Amino acid sequence: MILLLLRALWSVVRGADSPAEGLEHWKATVRAKFPSVPQLSTTNLAQWIASTNSPRPILLDARERKEFDLSHLPGARHVDPDAKPVEVDRILAGHPGPVVVYCSVGWRSSAMAERLLAAGRTNVSNLEGSIFAWANENRPLEANGKPAQKVHPYNKTFGALLIPERRAKP
Repeated sequence: MILLLLRALWSVVRGADSPAEGLEHWKATVRAKFPSVPQLSTTNLAQWIASTNSPRPILLDARERKEFDLSHLPGARHVDPDAKPVEVDRILAGHPGPVVVYCSVGWRSSAMAERLLAAGRTNVSNLEGSIFAWANENRPLEANGKPAQKVHPYNKTFGALLIPERRAKP
């Protein structure tokens, strides 16, 4: 497991050929570290949100507040990345429906999804590649209820996983 994590981090540090290549390393690392967490593709989430035939998932953004405030997926709710399941339940206000958690690349959100699943919540998944993959595909973002274009890079190293036109200055 540590080897996978180091390999993925090295791909970022050495400079992957493209943000997409670097994100593929992180997706594989997240899947290996959190095998019990269902991973939902950005394409499937976009289709799900657009569908009128199924209940819309609650989107939980498991990044730091400053990351969320810069931009997030439309309609997402902020949750502290270290929140305990009981705290998340308060944010969900008893909503029993589907929950999709995301962060920058999927590590923090998969950890949160894993905690929620262990606490007995069902129908929880992680957005594979998280907001970096979503933004790199030029999908919609918002901040304060208005369209946004830039994503918080988390730090300079991880920011390399965002396409330049979507990357905010760290």
